[in-house]
Amino acid sequence: MQNDNKNTLMFIVSAFAILIGYQFFILGPQQKKAEAEMRAKKAAQQQTAAQAGVPLDANGNPAPLRLSRDQAKAQSPRIVVDTPALSGSIALKGGRIDDLFLRKYAETTAKNSPPVELFRPEGAEHAWFADFGWAGANLPGLPDSRTVWTAAPGQVLRPNSPVTLTYDNGMGLTFTRVIAVDDQAMFSVTDSVKNNGTAAFQLAPYATVQRQGITDHLGKTQIVHEGAIGVLGSGKDQKLELAKYQKWKKDKPLTTFDSVGGWAGITDKYWLAALIPGQTEAIKAQYRVTNVAGVDVYDVNFVGPTQALNPGATLTQTTRLFAGAKTVPLLRKYQYGGAKPPAWWEFWSNAKAEIPRFDWAVDWGMFSMFTRPIFNVLEIFYKMVGNFGLAILALTVLLKLILYPMADKSYESMAKMKKIAPEVEKLKAKHKDDPAKQQQEMMALYQKEKINPMMGCLPMLIQIPVFYALYKVLTVTIEMRHAPFFGWIQDLSARDPSTIFNLFGAIPWDPATAPLIGGFLGGPLHIGVWPLLYGFTMWLTTAMNPPAGDPIQQKIFQLFPIIFTFTLSQFAVGLVIYWCWSNVLTIVQQYVMMRRYKVENPIDRIIARLQGKAVSTT
Repeated sequence: MQNDNKNTLMFIVSAFAILIGYQFFILGPQQKKAEAEMRAKKAAQQQTAAQAGVPLDANGNPAPLRLSRDQAKAQSPRIVVDTPALSGSIALKGGRIDDLFLRKYAETTAKNSPPVELFRPEGAEHAWFADFGWAGANLPGLPDSRTVWTAAPGQVLRPNSPVTLTYDNGMGLTFTRVIAVDDQAMFSVTDSVKNNGTAAFQLAPYATVQRQGITDHLGKTQIVHEGAIGVLGSGKDQKLELAKYQKWKKDKPLTTFDSVGGWAGITDKYWLAALIPGQTEAIKAQYRVTNVAGVDVYDVNFVGPTQALNPGATLTQTTRLFAGAKTVPLLRKYQYGGAKPPAWWEFWSNAKAEIPRFDWAVDWGMFSMFTRPIFNVLEIFYKMVGNFGLAILALTVLLKLILYPMADKSYESMAKMKKIAPEVEKLKAKHKDDPAKQQQEMMALYQKEKINPMMGCLPMLIQIPVFYALYKVLTVTIEMRHAPFFGWIQDLSARDPSTIFNLFGAIPWDPATAPLIGGFLGGPLHIGVWPLLYGFTMWLTTAMNPPAGDPIQQKIFQLFPIIFTFTLSQFAVGLVIYWCWSNVLTIVQQYVMMRRYKVENPIDRIIARLQGKAVSTT
């Protein structure tokens, strides 16, 4: 029975190790290999281009000549966008929203870091913009990307101060575009077209979000969705539709959806540009990838129903555009129309939503039953303490309190098992040639001592999904980004910046710059203070557990603290802090239980050695 218990425990810990190490040991090398192949391909392209005299862009790619961002902006007259959350401009050429910065978010934690760039004008590398308009078969004179709209001079787009653009096609149609914005991240684009002629026309409204090429780092991490995203369908059939950049291009370059309302757009890890039609409007949406002049163009668009525009009549279409950071409270605010969100138990319902499941723009993953509640609790604690790191510590205490009754029974069982370990070894030696008799005697001993060996596995079984859910939450939610803790930890979403190779900052030297080995010192071998603290706490918890019966298993368990120290050193330090603090609480709970049952433990041995006394468990 004990061997079965140890095998089960070993399986669980191994599964846990695989879960954490998969990203680091499998996906990481694959990503580095792909990046190396990409660099080699780029070098070959550069050499070929240089021989042929083809100009290269800023990144050394032999591609069509790209303009700088400022040069691309200068291709069109513009209207300034100035809100508390956004800055940028609207291009009168095409009437596009194509130049946006997020004022509340910086690129890095450095002082004077520029704000995060969201949209970039066409013509610049990695252009990203939103476009709106009308489509009609064999209908000349419709405004397109080359059309220069007219606007009254001096207009500035601010909250409660919309701007108006006009265009007369000279063929009897007059177009008006009114663009409004709130104080956060939601634009409202109202397009009207009036028929001043004598013939009737058939028109359909459209809207699109387009990216012309993406940076190398996008779509590479497996735990975060980046690419096309939307909630599409009709009524109860609406569901989340995803297309990750790489698979979108390779497997499904064109996917269409029939939908009534919903929303669709393009997302990065933290940022989103999403189109939101009228929620009673029947639309045909598309996720599309095309290659134009060597550049992959990622396009999410929708077309509304065709409508008749009779002489003297006017058609009007309003589409909203979300362009900003995926903060959960903001997404929920828009989801419920600015009204108070429902109670936490109603979040699974979509009945009250004005934008269906808009908070699904955050990649909660397949374990949303864990990730969403964990985030909700973290958010509550964060509002209370004002520090996301302290909120993580508070969440850990709450989880420990919830699991306390089960964990208490488990640690009681483990303490008793450690206490009778010498007797178990005697039984093994006595019946080493009779496994059946050995198992029978051990079961009798467990029954006599009222021990359930399987109880020791339960906390670990429960902690695996909790650990993964917290890992997911801390990875995908922007609330962790650039969130400081204390001391040298200024970004809980990044790994611990300290490293043993410069004595944790005492030596003014970056180990990553070392010749030949810098990639290892600054990569897999980069171990900071918090990973070392975690490794120590894991060693202590392992030492307090009953020893494995098999010597090989004992050696494997002894290696786990070292393996996990190196593995977790590459993860977000917020996650390492959580796990380290969780280990500390576990150690305290185990220590109290072991003292209660007068079981020898490593803490008492350490204290006794420091005091120069004999070990006592009383």
